[in-house]
Amino acid sequence: MVRYEIHLNRAGEYWWQLVAANNQIVCWSEGYVTKQAAIDSINWVKRWGSSVPIQDLT
Repeated sequence: MVRYEIHLNRAGEYWWQLVAANNQIVCWSEGYVTKQAAIDSINWVKRWGSSVPIQDLT
C-alpha cells in the first residue's frame, strides 16, 4: 500500500513522507508550522504532481 505519513519533528514542525508499497521512502517534505500546512502540501502533490514536467539538469 502506497501511503503518505505525517510526522512531528523535535523542532515541533510537521513533515510528511511518501512510502512505497515495499515500505521504501520515496520522498519527504520540508517542515511545516501546522499540520494543516503539511496536509495541504500532500494534497498539492496529489493534485498537480503527475503533470509537473521533469527537468534533467545533469
